[in-house]
Amino acid sequence: MTELKILISRAQIAARVAAMGAEITHDFSGESVIFVGVLKGAAIFLSDLARQVQLDATFDFIGVSSYGNRPSPTQELQHGWDSTGEVRLTKDVDQSMRDKNVILVEDILDTGLTLTYLKRILLAHQPKSFRIAALLDKPARRKQPIEADYLGFSIPDEFVVGYGLDYAERYRNLPDICVLPRS
Repeated sequence: MTELKILISRAQIAARVAAMGAEITHDFSGESVIFVGVLKGAAIFLSDLARQVQLDATFDFIGVSSYGNRPSPTQELQHGWDSTGEVRLTKDVDQSMRDKNVILVEDILDTGLTLTYLKRILLAHQPKSFRIAALLDKPARRKQPIEADYLGFSIPDEFVVGYGLDYAERYRNLPDICVLPRS
């Protein structure tokens, strides 16, 4: 197994997710919310966040894929990868979002291309309110001007895995956010 360096520990994640849950509970006091998780990476974060929110809450999932010639996993790790900016919906939400408080839950806010696309899709459903909760933010990679309303951690431009984030579908189950060495 590759040597991984812990960037954010499970204890730090748990504390920040609890604080984010308290913020959401305060902001939507007395109302219900729908969490919409972006597959697959946000599933663990969504589960933990939803348990920290003391409101009537349900959740749904949405899936996307990015166009572009994706390099091999090794090349992607060493040199990174930028999609063409074209995003395709692979799974839409299963329930109506009309007049509901919708919180889009994402594992990492990177270039902003995917979240900008998803924001447009979900706003077309005419929610009562729309917010974004992101566990991680890599502002150095931003191409679209979009910010999270609820943010876990800002991180440097490192390739990270764990707590739902993967490298070639591996490492999602790690309890910590770890840096995967590029070499």
